[in-house]
Amino acid sequence: MTLFVDADYPADPYPGTRPGYSFVHENGAGYPLDTAPAGWRNRQAVLAYGSNANPSKISWMRAELGLEGPVVVAHARCDGLAAVWASGLRFRDGQRPATLTALPGVEEHAVWFVTPQQLRVLDICEGRGHRYHLVRLTDPDITLEDGSRVTDVLAYIGAVPIRYPLLVDGKPVRTADVPQAEAAELDGVPADGPGVACEVVAPPDGRTYP
Repeated sequence: MTLFVDADYPADPYPGTRPGYSFVHENGAGYPLDTAPAGWRNRQAVLAYGSNANPSKISWMRAELGLEGPVVVAHARCDGLAAVWASGLRFRDGQRPATLTALPGVEEHAVWFVTPQQLRVLDICEGRGHRYHLVRLTDPDITLEDGSRVTDVLAYIGAVPIRYPLLVDGKPVRTADVPQAEAAELDGVPADGPGVACEVVAPPDGRTYP
């Protein structure tokens, strides 16, 4: 059974729209989670809090970056972690990207359960080591739709000041509170750092990313 097609969830404006439920993405469409490959829960969990939860963005990664195979995207409740607007704008289109920080409260995001190949594609997409660091979150409070918790969770957080949280009147701005059209016009300063309890994951074999 097809739950949706990419056209139901456009990618523009950033971060695009997303289903409010779990799905498996393949061939430009979403399917129920029970169609996921066997053993998917043993894959690496990666928090998707920005455009990576958008189905059209997933298809873009297939076309442009060689993303392969079914993408398992589990809807998740995140306590104490927030998607906020980053301090700098994207060079290619002037939109303001999201970044992750720690804030009180609960937000709903998504968790990819990735294969090694899919993680390599995400590394390239996120500019690992340049724009964003890949990190392992410290004791995250993330719960999936079925009530289970995931504890070994990776995420991409700002690696440079333009990807640190934007502070307006001293406070980060949640992406859920301010749409892209207004976010691009915000005036503030970068935070001193991402503000997330985590450990940076060293790239394998000294690998670097564009």
